[in-house]
Amino acid sequence: MKPAPSVAAFDVFGTVVDWHGSICQAVRDLKLEVSPSEFALAWRSLYQPAMAKVRQGQIAWTSIDVLHRQNLDQILDRFNIRHLSEAQKVDLNLVWHRLKPWPDAVEGLQRLRKGMMICTLSNGNLALLANMAKSAALPWDLILSAETYKHYKPDPESYQGLCKTWDIEGASLLFVAAHKSDLDAAQAATGCQTAFIVRPDEFGPEPQENLGREARFTYHAEGFIDLAEQLGL
Repeated sequence: MKPAPSVAAFDVFGTVVDWHGSICQAVRDLKLEVSPSEFALAWRSLYQPAMAKVRQGQIAWTSIDVLHRQNLDQILDRFNIRHLSEAQKVDLNLVWHRLKPWPDAVEGLQRLRKGMMICTLSNGNLALLANMAKSAALPWDLILSAETYKHYKPDPESYQGLCKTWDIEGASLLFVAAHKSDLDAAQAATGCQTAFIVRPDEFGPEPQENLGREARFTYHAEGFIDLAEQLGL
């Protein structure tokens, strides 16, 4: 029988909030003459490569806000968008602070926190996550970030930092994500329990593979309400 976790830590982008839909709406609001989905996917495609430069020591620690802005400048150039003012670019970059939650997210988190502490472990920086929590009414008990530990996921130090912060063993931690590689890294680093959340619309119209149930994960859920029900909450 699985021990009841005392802490659930959540990946955020794609797991808790809909980055693709939120960016598409921002592109439509600006009336940019591009495909909103193509723009969102292109911007997101630079996310992992930018963090990899930090993780591999090619550049010093740099926050996601700064990396997102550097990536945005590249994407604006790629799509030949030249007319935005600096203020408009700053505001567009801040869309990551205003990402909309998935429909089940707030209610599901409220249910889950009745039985355990809930926190973030996102590559987003602390200010970004705090602003997002306020904007989206996300009821975190604590906001933690790769910035807290100066290690971007999937560096093991970020997951291990969770256990140190909460002063728990890995078996008492439930790591929750819509990305199997994230769950695998968390489990390898800490021995934690894992919950895979199915988010078929994370990449908009882009078809996703590898969403099926796999025995190596402790839980497989269609959303946070489903996960809460599986946990008896």
